[in-house]
Order: sequence, then C-alpha cells, then structure tokens
Amino acid sequence: MYILIVDDNKELLYSLEKILRNEKYSVDSVSNIEDAYRKIDSKNYNLIILDWILEDGSGVEFLKKIREYGYTTPVMMLSSKNEALDKAKALNCGADDYLEKPFSNIELLARIKAVLRREYSQKNPIISIKGVKLDTLKREVEVDGKKINLSLKEFELLELLMLNADMVLTKFQILEHISKDFDALKGSNIVEAHIKNLRKKIKKDIIETVRGVGYIIKKS
Repeated sequence: MYILIVDDNKELLYSLEKILRNEKYSVDSVSNIEDAYRKIDSKNYNLIILDWILEDGSGVEFLKKIREYGYTTPVMMLSSKNEALDKAKALNCGADDYLEKPFSNIELLARIKAVLRREYSQKNPIISIKGVKLDTLKREVEVDGKKINLSLKEFELLELLMLNADMVLTKFQILEHISKDFDALKGSNIVEAHIKNLRKKIKKDIIETVRGVGYIIKKS
C-alpha cells in the first residue's frame, strides 16, 4: 500500500512516516502543494493524508482541484479545525475522511484501515478464501458454493477479517468496527459471541484465535 503525506509540519511528518512504516506501508511525504502535484503525477497512491493549511495554499482547494481532474484516490484530511461546517466543506470537496488534530496513533491507523477497506471492497467486490466467498456489494456469503445467512454484524465481522487476511486483528479493532458505542461495550463479550456464531454457520476452521491478541483468517 502506497501512502502520500502532504503536511508542512516537519515533526508531524516524521512521526507519521515512522508510524506508517512500522505498519508496513510504503510512504512518501511532501510539505507543499506543488510537490504534491508532482508526486501524484508520478505514482499511483492508495491513500493521501492531506493537511488543511499548507505553506503554499489550502489543502482543501488542492483536493477540490484533483477531484475535478478525475483523481479518485482516497484522501484523509487532517486539521485542527473542529467546526461541523469545516468538516462538511472538506467532505463536500471530496475528502473520504476527516481527522481532527490532535489524534491518537490508534485512531489514525484505524481510520486509515477503514478508508482502505472501503476502497478495496469497491474495486474488488469478491473475496474468496478456503472455500468461503464473500460479496461485499451484494453482501452475500457462500461456503463451498452454498449460500449461508449471516446477521449484519456477523457479515461485517467476516468482511473485516477477510479484507485483512493474514493480519491479526485485536478485539479493540474488531469492536470499533462493528460497534458505534465502543465505550459501552468494551467490557462485554460481544466479539467472542459473534466469532462463535460465525464459526458455527461457516462450519470451516478458517477463523483462528491468537491467544491474548485477537483473531486472524489466513489465506493459506
């Protein structure tokens, strides 16, 4: 996965580069709009992390222009602006997500993965692993050619695990994905309950427990 960071804060750039490279992303960074144009002309990125205010102009105006040119790569806006109107402006100009400063590393990585999952599922709607086929558009699941019925949360959980195949997902990451009220549910066993139900319905041993960490689906 290739990510471009556009921000003129050197300390933040360094921090973001380190965080993302530790997560095995390939990262380029620039501090101004002029260099950002050069980068997107020379490489296809999976995500752009874009600051609102840059040394040579507005990140939002840059976003608006590249969308007008037909550039569809997902963009996550970063800004210290916390007004609803500012967020609405960024989203209306084509941002895929908006993250207020300051933010935690955990939140940043979770939001990046969510944006990349959405983009992947739109371009590659069918995921097949070990006889389990999941259609992200039709929201259907087949096991060895036979359709099975899953609840919405079960589907979202299976989709999350399959989109992140070969990656261990923690209970925190899973719960954040399937619940809008993490604080209310963080002490519950809702993740374990959904995993148990999924295993019963799939009837295949593809969801592995990584003791003390979380769960994983391996491609092979």
